[in-house]
Amino acid sequence: MSGKPGRNSVVSWNVNSIRVREAQVREWIEQYQPAVVGLQETKVPNDVWPGEAFESLGYHTVSNGQRTYNGVAFISREPAEDLVFDLPGFDDPQRRVLAGTFGDLRVINLYVPNGQAVGSEKYEYKLSWLAHLHDWLKEEMARHDKVVVMGDFNIAPKDEDVHDPEAWRGKILFSEPEHAALGKLLDLGLDDSFRLFDQEPEQFSWWDFRTRAFRRNRGLRIDLALTSHALRNQVEASWIDIEPRKAERPSDHAPVGVNIEP
Repeated sequence: MSGKPGRNSVVSWNVNSIRVREAQVREWIEQYQPAVVGLQETKVPNDVWPGEAFESLGYHTVSNGQRTYNGVAFISREPAEDLVFDLPGFDDPQRRVLAGTFGDLRVINLYVPNGQAVGSEKYEYKLSWLAHLHDWLKEEMARHDKVVVMGDFNIAPKDEDVHDPEAWRGKILFSEPEHAALGKLLDLGLDDSFRLFDQEPEQFSWWDFRTRAFRRNRGLRIDLALTSHALRNQVEASWIDIEPRKAERPSDHAPVGVNIEP
């Protein structure tokens, strides 16, 4: 990884159930004390979100959750302002979006639909969701100069982000329409911050539980931190921390993040 987590980090982490991994997240935050953490797949409704566990560390929290599925949240040293909980104009009960402003930084935390399989109804939903995301991000980029769009995108951007690109090519998470949709987001004036730096090869953020994939490093980089061009001079590092993936009962995702100089 280029750099490591720290106090100026803006972090994305698909925790695949905060009930299961609350202690892991708390310990990680205690260790690195990042500025902002955006979680995905919290899988709890707001009334049982364990905010006090993080507030006791001096952090503020906000949850946009639902029972059993989806769910996004912020854990941050500064309280979030100008919150958004849905894609405007997209009628959807699934809790996948949480945006907030922290000082002069706009952070948009996303859990992009998986899509299930190319050509399925869920795939079409994913592409429609991404199209609506594009239109909203265009408006957000017009209102804010310094923007981080982060989360589980469920799209591996390029061949170097996939352990076996030929095996995955054209399949879910690595199909051309998904790449085109991600490309349109980047064209709004965003950088894949991980690729702003020289990185070691075969760095991934997700490994399937079912195939002992982590042990074999057969992963995909589908968790991204996209940063606006206005932040280029402030982006100090972009990293993936695989250590939590080695824990007992880990999420299948590792935290990823970008370090932004104040």
